[in-house]
Amino acid sequence: MNRQNQSGTDTDLIERYLEMLAAERGVARNTLLAYRSDLAAASEMLAGQLACASKEALPDLIAGWSHLANSSIARKAAALRGFFGFLEEEGFRDDNPSAALPRPVQSRALPKILDIAEVEALFASIEARLAKTKPSPLDYRLSALVELLYGSGLRASELVALPRASIVRDRPYIILIGKGSKERLVPISDRARQAVGNWHAFVPKESKYLFPSRAAKAAGKGDVHISRIRLFQIIRELAAESGIDPAKVSPHVLRHAFATHLLAGGANLRALQAMLGHADIATTQIYTHVDSSKLVELVNQRHPLANRKLSR
Repeated sequence: MNRQNQSGTDTDLIERYLEMLAAERGVARNTLLAYRSDLAAASEMLAGQLACASKEALPDLIAGWSHLANSSIARKAAALRGFFGFLEEEGFRDDNPSAALPRPVQSRALPKILDIAEVEALFASIEARLAKTKPSPLDYRLSALVELLYGSGLRASELVALPRASIVRDRPYIILIGKGSKERLVPISDRARQAVGNWHAFVPKESKYLFPSRAAKAAGKGDVHISRIRLFQIIRELAAESGIDPAKVSPHVLRHAFATHLLAGGANLRALQAMLGHADIATTQIYTHVDSSKLVELVNQRHPLANRKLSR
């Protein structure tokens, strides 16, 4: 059943969705423009009721795509699928009608990924900042943010909204409430807990959040956390400082790197699914684009037949 849309019109919610794509995933401007056009057209066809559209309402919308190429249908369906997923995750809907959308056969693009050397360059820049005689509090914040993004695979929305007391030195995990109000346990590395502990000294004790927004508080907006857009900017600034093309790096790319590097190191796909909070194992499988040499090595060394020799 759909929840009544009490938090804005289609236009407001579409803009929030596009803002999330830009801030959390670093989606290209042309893609954002195409998605805005697709979603606006869909909203117009449904008389401004796209955000609360039922599964039964979508076939009439899809019928208008019959003359389009598969690539255009795939893009429109992806825009709607992402939009409905966003509404469900953010609590604007109780359900997701995306099952009614078509899935034209398309080659699936692999996610952007950083190699280990590039990740090490990011951490080298952070370590250089912290090695100064008197590091800035923002350097400690940067360290905590990146350690949690790459070390735990948190979504940007989950990271910025962490409560101040969510991470403690003697507990190597946190429990998050994810999509569908489902709890999941996320391991927190020793490095990340140390980085958060160092940053804690600069977080006001009365703050609700681990990463409060000082700018928002100064503007009289109360106790709020830093925005996903600000996190995106922070990560891109770090990339430029580290000699990496900023267009390659975003909070979501660091989440991809966390997953891909764990799998390359031999992590279990089901365990990774639980850590990332994916409802469907198929979503987690996009991270299996490890080097072919690594796959060959796994087969040759770990398969039960690896040590048996063929007889003539």
